Amino acid sequence: MLSPEIFLSTLALIGAVIVVSALLSGFVERSGLPQVFVFLALGAVIGPAGLRLVDIDVDSPILRVVATLSLVLVLFTDAVSLNIRELGERKLLAALVIGPGTLFSAVLIALVGWKLLDLSFPLAAILGAALASTDPVLLRGFLKRPSLSTGVRQALRLESGMNDAVLLPIVLIAIAATSGQHLNSGDWSGLAIKVLLLSPAAGALVGLAAVASLEFVRRRFGVRRDYESIYSLGVAFAAYAAAEAVHGSGFLAVFAAGLTISALDVELCDCFLEYGETTAEMALLFAFVLFGTSLIWSGLTIAGPLTLIFTLLVLLLRPVAFIPALIPARISWKDRGLIAWFGPRGLSSLLLVLLAVFANVPGSRNLFTICCLVVLCSIVLHGLFPLVFLRGAKPDKGEARPAVGGEKTVPSSSASPATDAQLSDAEYLELSELDEVERAGIPVVIADARTERTYNDSEWEIPDAARLHPDRAAADADRLKLPLDAVVGVLCA
Repeated sequence: MLSPEIFLSTLALIGAVIVVSALLSGFVERSGLPQVFVFLALGAVIGPAGLRLVDIDVDSPILRVVATLSLVLVLFTDAVSLNIRELGERKLLAALVIGPGTLFSAVLIALVGWKLLDLSFPLAAILGAALASTDPVLLRGFLKRPSLSTGVRQALRLESGMNDAVLLPIVLIAIAATSGQHLNSGDWSGLAIKVLLLSPAAGALVGLAAVASLEFVRRRFGVRRDYESIYSLGVAFAAYAAAEAVHGSGFLAVFAAGLTISALDVELCDCFLEYGETTAEMALLFAFVLFGTSLIWSGLTIAGPLTLIFTLLVLLLRPVAFIPALIPARISWKDRGLIAWFGPRGLSSLLLVLLAVFANVPGSRNLFTICCLVVLCSIVLHGLFPLVFLRGAKPDKGEARPAVGGEKTVPSSSASPATDAQLSDAEYLELSELDEVERAGIPVVIADARTERTYNDSEWEIPDAARLHPDRAAADADRLKLPLDAVVGVLCA
């Protein structure tokens, strides 16, 4: 049970994470610096080496809660963010990235850990799987860069959305192999059924029930859009609890529930991405603050010849695995090299290793410390890579979609805007109000700012609307030369 002091300091820390992330969001986006840097620094300031306000170790109850919550949100966000149509269109690229790319990386890292660090094979498998996982927080900012080609963006987005679901069973099976008990073929079969069948089935059932219930209530009574985001989070936690109740893996169930929602209810996915993804990101940044107090810096205490060589090899083995794996894909060698290099290790790696620590696997604390060293080096190298090497890159012109009738330039009105046209609500506009404004001589622009998934999956378009990508609205408006004095009616549902 948490003491009142720990409870108050935890609330204060949560508040600090929310306030700091909000205040620095614009600066971080403009500078290109990863948010992770800011929150690791915040953790260091309030940790034992700084103000000594918080001290977290691997036995802290709050760490177990935050780590579990964060991994649940990572897996659910990854799954619900997947674009099923994009996955179908890029099935070869997805298969190469998730299959031979991810698995070969895990195998190579495990072999190096087994030989170089003298780890047992189960421990090496846990470390290999954890360090083959890519960090969604570092990737999220990188994937928003307009200079990325479509192939790179899609490959990394598919990898970050699905590789944890491939690597998690390896960690769970390796943890079972270290239990010290002799497992016969029946035990292994039962474990495989729980991990690979029972857990995803429980999650899929929860997802199906959630979508069906929401559709029923929508038709009968209606549901506020903002509450659908909260509903998504509730589904994630329900799926986790359902699988754990039948002795399965709640984490795999969460991914299966998110994947089910992504396949069946695009609107709910978009609602989650509007609010729920922000909530998930806050939890992940909060976890980074906790790790930044003292835990992640423990990796520096073991920095020696062997561990540094291992860290270097881990960072180099991803290109060794991915470049051959991506040969069948129809992408340029430049894009293939960028995909192979940019696989940042971060929170996902730490969370996967912590599963072994929480299971009291012998030697798992040493694995966690090694993982911390690799993650620190990866955050620096991969975090600064876009800032140093991609700052001057030109945007991919094929990525930003033009206005729906072609590359449309909206002419600026030469008439002086009338002042007698009044809008009843500057946030929500009726079509009749837009007609009135247009008759008054004020230029009007209709902008389609639906999310990329909704826009691509929709069967209808607005004639002559300006297509503004929600993540690049200002850049698209500038590219289309929209008049600064116009009233903009934005469709974002």
